[in-house]
Amino acid sequence: MLASLIFSCLALAVPVEQTLQVAPLPRDGQVLVSFKLALELTDDIRAKIHSGMLVSFIYKVDLRRGSSIWFDRTLATAVVKATVKFDNLTRRYNITRTFDGQLQRPETTDSEEVAWAWLTNQFDRLPLFSSVTLESNGEYYVRVRAHAAPRNASFVWPWQGDDVVGFMKFTLIR
Repeated sequence: MLASLIFSCLALAVPVEQTLQVAPLPRDGQVLVSFKLALELTDDIRAKIHSGMLVSFIYKVDLRRGSSIWFDRTLATAVVKATVKFDNLTRRYNITRTFDGQLQRPETTDSEEVAWAWLTNQFDRLPLFSSVTLESNGEYYVRVRAHAAPRNASFVWPWQGDDVVGFMKFTLIR
């Protein structure tokens, strides 16, 4: 009896399966980055959005080069933030996206599906790394770390962790 109670509590504590797919594309001296967070809209997130609370997904994107004898080097970093705020009076979703703090495209939609896609999977060929010089035949990778805000936690960690991490390696061929 006690064992079944423990196993059922552990099953409830297991997080929902999340994957972050990353696809770098080096083109004409810049690295275009596409990524997608495969995450279903949960009732908890839906309730937060419909309460009128500002919900944000923050993606930290790093262009890195591996090293065989020391730590990997971060060549450049960018932050992409997608937000949604539901207006209870108009019943519309206000959605925005920022790259490194600069507002890119504010929009409004009636569709919950469009707002959710805006937060999780409409990140295609973003020109995040255009000022980085890459070496021919060099091996690099793009790492994307994501977390949502606001965060719910029963206690406070001394550091901020990421909910999901994804990466993809590529070789620059010229």
